[in-house]
Formats: sequence, structure tokens, C-alpha cells
Amino acid sequence: MNKVKLEELELKDLQVSQFYISNAKLEEIKKWFNKDDLSNFDAIPVKIIDDDIVMTDGHTRAVLAIMNDINKVPLVWENDDLSWDMYQECVKECKRQNIKSPYDLLSRIVDEDEYKDKWDKWCDNMQKEVKERRI
Repeated sequence: MNKVKLEELELKDLQVSQFYISNAKLEEIKKWFNKDDLSNFDAIPVKIIDDDIVMTDGHTRAVLAIMNDINKVPLVWENDDLSWDMYQECVKECKRQNIKSPYDLLSRIVDEDEYKDKWDKWCDNMQKEVKERRI
């Protein structure tokens, strides 16, 4: 059983698993986001991977929360069986780029073309490499 209490964690405590944020996606979230009422803010899923508490989703929502001076958001343990070896690669690359929390993503908000070029392409290549290693 996890000894980590999610309600005690702040966004600064979470390791991210992506290293760019899409400005287009950020603008979409701004349409429904209300900093005074987080009732429609889906909890951000987290999982312990190699001793880090890693965000598996919700990076854009986390960044928007930070932009609104919110340091704690609803969190939930990730229960889906995802490709954890791929998440390990994402975290490894984030750390290599010195991206260690959602706060580090504030300077990584890019337009859609740049997001596709720098994040989507990297993901596609990483997934291909990981799948090849599995064989």
C-alpha cells in the first residue's frame, strides 16, 4: 500500500512525463477552468515510477493551475495498465532536459506546429524504439 498521501502533495512535488505544452490545448482548457471552483477539474492521475511521483496525464491542466497561483489540485492514483516502460523513457528525457515539475513547463508552452514537431515526433520515435527493444 502506498504511504504517500495524495492530499498532502503539491504540484511542485510531481515529476512530469512530458516536456512541452500545447498552447491550443491550454486555450481550450481556459474556456472551462475556474480558479475559484475546481469541482469540474478532473483529478490528475499519478503513479510512483522509480521512486518518483509521476503525472501520467493532466500536464496542461496543471500548468493552467500554476498560472492561476494554485499549487494543489485534485490527484488520483493511476489505475490503468499503461506502457510503463514508455513512461520511464518520458521521465528520463524530462529529467535530461531539467523538466522536473509542472512549474518547469511554464516556459515550454508552444504553438501547435512546434508541439507536433518537438513532442509528438519525439513520442512516436520513442515508442518505436521501446517496442523494438521489447522484441
